[in-house]
Order: sequence, then C-alpha cells, then structure tokens
Amino acid sequence: MIAKNPGITRDEALALVREKLAAQPNLIKHCLAAEAILRALAPRFDEAPEFWGLAGLLHDVDLVELGDDMSRHAAVAADFLAARGVHPEIVEAIRRHNDALGFPRQSTFDHALAAAETVTGLIVATALVYPDKKLASVKTKSVAKRYKEKHFAAGADRAIIAECEPIGIPLAEFLELSLRAMTEIADQLGL
Repeated sequence: MIAKNPGITRDEALALVREKLAAQPNLIKHCLAAEAILRALAPRFDEAPEFWGLAGLLHDVDLVELGDDMSRHAAVAADFLAARGVHPEIVEAIRRHNDALGFPRQSTFDHALAAAETVTGLIVATALVYPDKKLASVKTKSVAKRYKEKHFAAGADRAIIAECEPIGIPLAEFLELSLRAMTEIADQLGL
C-alpha cells in the first residue's frame, strides 16, 4: 500500500461536512455511513482506509447547497474539493458517483464509492422496519431479502449496489461488510 496524502484531514473533512450539511442531519449520517463502508472496503484492495473513507465522508458535501439540482451534484463538490487541495483520486471518485453527470465509473475506487454510498439507504431502511430500529438487530439475510424487493427503499439503485461484483466482491459479502461497518458506528447514526 502506497500512502497518499489526501490533502485534507479527517477532522477537517468532518468539520466541512457538518458545516455544509448542517441543515440536514440525516445527510451527515449518510456520509458517515458511506465513510465507514469505504474504510472497511479499502484493505480488500490494499488501499488506505483513511484515504478511501474521506471520499465517503465528503461525497455529498454539496447537496444542501444544490437542493434538488442533481444535474450539478458531485461536480460542484468535486470542483470545491479540488480547489481546497483534496487529492485528485478522491475528487474524481466523488465526481463519478453521480450518474447524472455522465462520467462513467472507471476505477475500483469509483465503483466502491458508488456502491457503498448507495447501499447505506437500503441498510437504513431495513433497520427502520425493525421494532427497535437498531442496526444491531438487522441480519445480512434481511438486507439481502430487501435488496430483492424492488419497491423497498426504491431510491437505493440495485444496479449501483451490484457494482461491488465487477470489482471482485460478491453481493452477499458486500452486504455483510457494509452492515457490519455501519453497525460499528451505530451510535453516530442514531441506529
């Protein structure tokens, strides 16, 4: 593993996310969940967890500013982060996670970010149908069952989640890893 300087510390990134997304606390939680999953995925590819995690943490930093304008989402974030000196690989993975921009995902990092940030919604929705609404109660098989139900958490695009497979992680394993990563920070997610 070659250490790369991300151009931003985790503390700086978290402060930025809290500042930019203050109006939507659930969006901050989504970014924390994506960070946790990417940190868990990174060692599978001999990558630094901190580096990959920063992409998850920062990927939606422009959403409050843009509102519903998905035609610019991720481009604004990428430009903003590039101007702050964030590493180009993080910037490009963030730019490529929004399909509306028309930039195809190319690297393992690109696919990992897209799959990780998308699966968070499926996992949260699964937890919320449990009586205690806790991630600790959710089993991987429940997430897998809900994955097959197209109308459940319909915003969690199954094709994007399935991008884990072309990068070498079977879906069941990806769901398990993602659930475990999110459960480890359940207190921060309020789940």
